[in-house]
Amino acid sequence: MPAITWRMPQEGKSIYLTFDDGPHPEITEWVMDELEKHNAKATFFCVGDNVRKFPETFNNLLQRGHRIGNHTYNHLNGWATDNSTYLNNIELCDEYTHSNLFRPPYGKIGLRQFRAVRKKYQIIYWSILSRDFEAGLDVEESLAYMMDHTTDGSIVLFHDSVKAEKNMKELLPRFLQHFSQQGYSFVTL
Repeated sequence: MPAITWRMPQEGKSIYLTFDDGPHPEITEWVMDELEKHNAKATFFCVGDNVRKFPETFNNLLQRGHRIGNHTYNHLNGWATDNSTYLNNIELCDEYTHSNLFRPPYGKIGLRQFRAVRKKYQIIYWSILSRDFEAGLDVEESLAYMMDHTTDGSIVLFHDSVKAEKNMKELLPRFLQHFSQQGYSFVTL
């Protein structure tokens, strides 16, 4: 197993959709409904405190066949957090998510943190970033980039959060439609 996974092996038109920062009752439910229209499954990197606050939404993710990953309990930036606090925060999240997948918030993890985390978790990054969290995002530009650069094995990152909601709701349906028409399937990690 690689220390960090940026993309998956090419296996014949598979895209690995991932969502960070949820679950959120309205937004995550909307995402699941949108995915269902395309028989798509995804991996949701959940913030532990959100799982605690919204257990029904979290359980619905599992019941609908999606995969879960750990995204820390409080969405901590590893570069700005001491090692002990960061590692304890991951373990606290694990009490809710019970997953061997981990994605560091902001993609930022210190070297000592990384060495400790990789002993228990597969660390997942991404090959395509939607940038849906950017307030001034040019949605058409982002979508064009995503369509041009997504290939078999791509790990695509969206966010099921309030901050990303507006852009994500514009990007995701069009992304799903485009790649469904191209014969791609959307699968979990």
